[in-house]
Amino acid sequence: MTRLLTPLVLAVLASGVQADRPAGQAIDYRVGDETFAGYLASAPDEARGSVLIVHDWDGLTDYERRRADMLAARGYDAFALDLYGKGNRPVATAARKAETARLYDDRTRMRRLTLAGLAAARAQAAARPTVVMGYCFGGAVVLELARHGEAEDIHGYATFHGGLATPEGQQYGPETPPILVAHGGADTSVPLEDVVALARELEAAKVAYEIEVYSGAPHAFTVFDTERYQARADEKSWAAFQALLDEVF
Repeated sequence: MTRLLTPLVLAVLASGVQADRPAGQAIDYRVGDETFAGYLASAPDEARGSVLIVHDWDGLTDYERRRADMLAARGYDAFALDLYGKGNRPVATAARKAETARLYDDRTRMRRLTLAGLAAARAQAAARPTVVMGYCFGGAVVLELARHGEAEDIHGYATFHGGLATPEGQQYGPETPPILVAHGGADTSVPLEDVVALARELEAAKVAYEIEVYSGAPHAFTVFDTERYQARADEKSWAAFQALLDEVF
């Protein structure tokens, strides 16, 4: 059977990025007594800025490495951080739920590890300023960071099919950098009610934001080589993200 390549995949191949062979380098870094394993893909020439990538609930995998390589090919330094610890890449659903619950229940640790990933990227001379992006669980982490505003020189945030609910007692500040939300209209894990609630919060806080909803797209619609992947929504959300990068950089 002949498999047709989508424009996004063709663009990856044209850029010289091998989809199954990450071109960057593994970066180990320490947070207290723990070791974490990130991934750095550097722009071939002087970088326009950098992108910090927060992984899904299965931990840092080749998916985030591929995205980092794609961003590097477009002229950005990209660092995929690790929130679970080196060697901890859960496979079973129960194990993945346990890892995310550990961080949802300890949001101070969630933010501390995210900021440590940002510090690790900058220790490797990743360019400033930075945009933070995340997928699914990682999207929820991105918004957690956005609400607290603890990181310096962050110029934007992007969440792809991520959790959108704001925990009780938290809120967005008026100085929050622009936020892009890419959401699937057929997402049964994160309902459209959460999208509407977030829009109301951001409007009330006077935060610049864009929300894109893609008809028929399920949860995790950007994940290559899965039943959930929807090329149209993936390509449109990637284009929207590139527009955000062009705007803030």
